[in-house]
Amino acid sequence: MSRNAAYITRSSVCLPNAPVENDEVEGVLGQVGERPSRARRIVQRSNGIRRRYYVIDPVTRKPNYTNASLTAAAIRGLGGDGFALDDLACLACGTSNPDQLLPNHAVMVHGELGVPVCEVVATAGVCLSGTTALKYGWMSVVTEGARNAVATGSETASLGLLAQNYNGERINGSEVLEANPEIVFEKDFLRWMLSDGAGALLIEPAPRPGFNLRVEWIDIFSYAHALPACMYYGAQKQTDGRLRGWLSYTPHERESKSVFTLNQDVRLLNEAVVEYTLVKPLGHVIARRSLSAQDVDWFLPHMSSEYFRDPVADGLSRAGLPIPQERWFTNLDRVGNVGSASIYIMLDELLKSGKLKEGKRLLCFVPESGRFSSGFIYLTVMAHA
Repeated sequence: MSRNAAYITRSSVCLPNAPVENDEVEGVLGQVGERPSRARRIVQRSNGIRRRYYVIDPVTRKPNYTNASLTAAAIRGLGGDGFALDDLACLACGTSNPDQLLPNHAVMVHGELGVPVCEVVATAGVCLSGTTALKYGWMSVVTEGARNAVATGSETASLGLLAQNYNGERINGSEVLEANPEIVFEKDFLRWMLSDGAGALLIEPAPRPGFNLRVEWIDIFSYAHALPACMYYGAQKQTDGRLRGWLSYTPHERESKSVFTLNQDVRLLNEAVVEYTLVKPLGHVIARRSLSAQDVDWFLPHMSSEYFRDPVADGLSRAGLPIPQERWFTNLDRVGNVGSASIYIMLDELLKSGKLKEGKRLLCFVPESGRFSSGFIYLTVMAHA
């Protein structure tokens, strides 16, 4: 029995403002404490990122996009040549950092677009939220629940990395933090890791002229039952490893404990991220999908840092899918780690690169360190006259 198909027929990206080079980051985000960051050069040398984009205007130092307006800008790039945004049937938007807790991010994007009534859903999380949005859009089209869908991933991480958000932390200079360099590093290193941007994909039941990507399957896994939270925001980790959410703190406690500072447990990340987002779940994928390395012509790994390149390669081999690095595609060095938008931005660049050919197969890997989840997206290149 044949099943319905769904295709990624168009892609679009919005990278805000001019690219920010490594030596310019602290000038845009601001300096925390009494002297420049000690961690910056160490982290930048390790992560391999040379430039990134911020919604913060480098001249005024003020944001000139919201997350919703940035996402809407990417979506508008899908319109024209036979597809009108007014015909949008389903909108699924994922992000790590919506502009507000309520209303949800997707309805704010819908409002920015101003298009007629459509189905709208927001997916929450960290990097994987863009992948779950894509899966929702794909399933909506495959099941004939919607005649088309637009899925997005977007981030405005820089707004949370501004120096003003670290008031009271004194990352460089605090006697308390100076006594524990590990805390200093965990608070500081994310400021040199994260970038802004948005990507959008149009999903339809039939291909359009040019290159299309047929979505074969999308598999998503969570290992939250096995490990504590690793990246968190709006909460603090207690001594027992549990998170205490911001609503349980008094206003004074929220400020003094920096509840609204993005935190990453670096030690837990290094110990567990490859095993629990790649090796273990990929074993399930290989068994379920009868997948082999010969079935993958392009591997698109979302890596937060080049530091993880060799561990990812080793993890692929241990899982039984040793894909040579000459078949990998990433643009981390050129656009930075854009969280939920990264896989969208990679797919857009690869689609427009001239590297793809009819019948080639893509495997996308999207890990999330929030509480160790991951997604795998398998696509086939289709050339349509």
